[in-house]
Amino acid sequence: MSSLWTPGGEHPVDPKTGEHQPSEEPQSASVPDLESLSPEEQSQAEALAREMATVREQLASTPAALVVANHLMGLYELAAIHLSQQPANMGEASVAIDALGAVVEALPDRLGEAEATLRDALHQIRLAYVQVGQQADDGPGETEPDND
Repeated sequence: MSSLWTPGGEHPVDPKTGEHQPSEEPQSASVPDLESLSPEEQSQAEALAREMATVREQLASTPAALVVANHLMGLYELAAIHLSQQPANMGEASVAIDALGAVVEALPDRLGEAEATLRDALHQIRLAYVQVGQQADDGPGETEPDND
Protein backbone atom coordinates (compact mmCIF):
# COMPACT_ATOMS: atom_id res chain seq x y z
CA MET A 1 0.00 0.00 0.00
CA SER A 2 1.28 3.46 -0.89
CA SER A 3 1.12 6.42 1.42
CA LEU A 4 0.92 10.17 1.23
CA TRP A 5 2.91 12.24 3.67
CA THR A 6 1.35 15.42 5.00
CA PRO A 7 2.32 17.66 7.92
CA GLY A 8 -0.39 15.87 9.88
CA GLY A 9 1.24 12.50 9.34
CA GLU A 10 1.38 9.66 6.87
CA HIS A 11 -1.87 8.55 5.23
CA PRO A 12 -2.38 5.25 3.38
CA VAL A 13 -3.44 5.60 -0.27
CA ASP A 14 -4.91 2.86 -2.45
CA PRO A 15 -2.41 2.52 -5.35
CA LYS A 16 -5.15 1.50 -7.79
CA THR A 17 -7.56 4.34 -7.15
CA GLY A 18 -5.29 6.92 -5.54
CA GLU A 19 -7.92 7.42 -2.85
CA HIS A 20 -7.15 7.99 0.81
CA GLN A 21 -7.74 4.91 2.93
CA PRO A 22 -8.92 5.50 6.48
CA SER A 23 -6.29 4.54 8.98
CA GLU A 24 -7.13 2.31 11.89
CA GLU A 25 -4.15 3.64 13.81
CA PRO A 26 -4.21 6.98 15.60
CA GLN A 27 -2.03 9.66 14.03
CA SER A 28 1.34 9.70 15.80
CA ALA A 29 2.45 13.04 14.37
CA SER A 30 -0.37 15.11 15.82
CA VAL A 31 0.15 18.65 17.05
CA PRO A 32 -0.72 19.07 20.71
CA ASP A 33 -3.42 21.53 21.73
CA LEU A 34 -2.24 24.65 23.54
CA GLU A 35 -4.32 23.60 26.52
CA SER A 36 -2.30 20.39 26.88
CA LEU A 37 0.94 22.36 27.28
CA SER A 38 2.35 23.67 30.52
CA PRO A 39 2.08 27.44 31.07
CA GLU A 40 5.78 27.80 30.24
CA GLU A 41 5.37 25.77 27.02
CA GLN A 42 2.28 27.82 26.11
CA SER A 43 4.28 31.02 26.57
CA GLN A 44 7.11 29.66 24.41
CA ALA A 45 4.65 28.56 21.69
CA GLU A 46 2.96 31.96 21.70
CA ALA A 47 6.33 33.75 21.50
CA LEU A 48 7.35 31.53 18.60
CA ALA A 49 4.06 32.23 16.83
CA ARG A 50 4.59 36.01 17.27
CA GLU A 51 8.15 35.72 15.97
CA MET A 52 6.98 33.73 12.94
CA ALA A 53 4.27 36.33 12.25
CA THR A 54 6.88 39.09 12.38
CA VAL A 55 9.15 37.24 9.95
CA ARG A 56 6.19 36.65 7.61
CA GLU A 57 5.35 40.37 7.70
CA GLN A 58 8.97 41.29 6.94
CA LEU A 59 9.08 38.81 4.09
CA ALA A 60 5.76 40.06 2.68
CA SER A 61 7.08 43.63 2.70
CA THR A 62 10.31 42.69 0.91
CA PRO A 63 10.25 42.80 -2.90
CA ALA A 64 10.04 39.26 -4.29
CA ALA A 65 12.91 40.01 -6.69
CA LEU A 66 15.19 40.63 -3.71
CA VAL A 67 14.18 37.37 -2.02
CA VAL A 68 14.61 35.42 -5.28
CA ALA A 69 18.02 37.03 -5.86
CA ASN A 70 19.08 35.94 -2.38
CA HIS A 71 18.05 32.36 -3.12
CA LEU A 72 19.82 32.46 -6.47
CA MET A 73 23.06 33.50 -4.81
CA GLY A 74 22.59 30.49 -2.56
CA LEU A 75 22.46 28.31 -5.70
CA TYR A 76 25.65 30.00 -6.92
CA GLU A 77 27.35 29.24 -3.60
CA LEU A 78 26.09 25.66 -3.68
CA ALA A 79 27.58 25.16 -7.14
CA ALA A 80 30.88 26.70 -6.03
CA ILE A 81 31.04 24.38 -3.02
CA HIS A 82 30.54 21.31 -5.22
CA LEU A 83 33.14 22.54 -7.71
CA SER A 84 35.68 23.11 -4.92
CA GLN A 85 35.47 19.54 -3.62
CA GLN A 86 38.42 17.22 -4.26
CA PRO A 87 37.45 15.70 -6.61
CA ALA A 88 34.84 18.14 -7.82
CA ASN A 89 31.27 16.90 -7.70
CA MET A 90 30.36 17.90 -11.24
CA GLY A 91 26.88 16.35 -11.23
CA GLU A 92 25.74 18.21 -8.12
CA ALA A 93 27.35 21.45 -9.32
CA SER A 94 25.51 21.05 -12.62
CA VAL A 95 22.14 20.81 -10.87
CA ALA A 96 22.77 24.04 -8.93
CA ILE A 97 24.10 25.85 -12.03
CA ASP A 98 21.20 24.71 -14.18
CA ALA A 99 18.69 25.81 -11.52
CA LEU A 100 20.39 29.20 -11.27
CA GLY A 101 20.37 29.56 -15.05
CA ALA A 102 16.77 28.44 -15.38
CA VAL A 103 15.50 31.16 -13.06
CA VAL A 104 17.79 33.95 -14.27
CA GLU A 105 17.00 33.22 -17.90
CA ALA A 106 13.26 32.80 -17.27
CA LEU A 107 12.93 36.19 -15.57
CA PRO A 108 14.55 38.74 -17.87
CA ASP A 109 14.12 42.31 -16.63
CA ARG A 110 12.27 41.12 -13.51
CA LEU A 111 15.07 40.57 -10.98
CA GLY A 112 15.57 44.23 -10.15
CA GLU A 113 18.92 45.76 -9.31
CA ALA A 114 20.48 42.34 -8.73
CA GLU A 115 19.88 41.10 -12.27
CA ALA A 116 23.22 42.23 -13.72
CA THR A 117 25.07 40.71 -10.78
CA LEU A 118 23.14 37.46 -11.12
CA ARG A 119 23.82 37.23 -14.85
CA ASP A 120 27.52 37.84 -14.19
CA ALA A 121 27.52 35.23 -11.40
CA LEU A 122 25.86 32.72 -13.74
CA HIS A 123 28.45 33.39 -16.43
CA GLN A 124 31.32 33.05 -13.94
CA ILE A 125 30.08 29.80 -12.39
CA ARG A 126 29.52 28.30 -15.84
CA LEU A 127 33.10 29.21 -16.78
CA ALA A 128 34.37 27.71 -13.54
CA TYR A 129 32.41 24.53 -14.26
CA VAL A 130 34.04 24.18 -17.68
CA GLN A 131 37.52 24.92 -16.28
CA VAL A 132 37.17 22.42 -13.44
CA GLY A 133 35.84 19.83 -15.89
CA GLN A 134 38.81 20.38 -18.20
CA GLN A 135 41.26 20.06 -15.31
CA ALA A 136 39.61 16.80 -14.29
CA ASP A 137 39.91 15.53 -17.88
CA ASP A 138 43.60 16.51 -18.02
CA GLY A 139 44.35 14.51 -14.89
CA PRO A 140 46.46 15.48 -11.90
CA GLY A 141 49.87 16.96 -12.54
CA GLU A 142 49.43 17.39 -16.25
CA THR A 143 49.83 20.85 -17.73
CA GLU A 144 49.38 22.42 -21.10
CA PRO A 145 52.46 22.01 -23.33
CA ASP A 146 54.53 25.13 -24.02
CA ASN A 147 54.30 26.44 -27.56
CA ASP A 148 57.87 27.77 -27.70
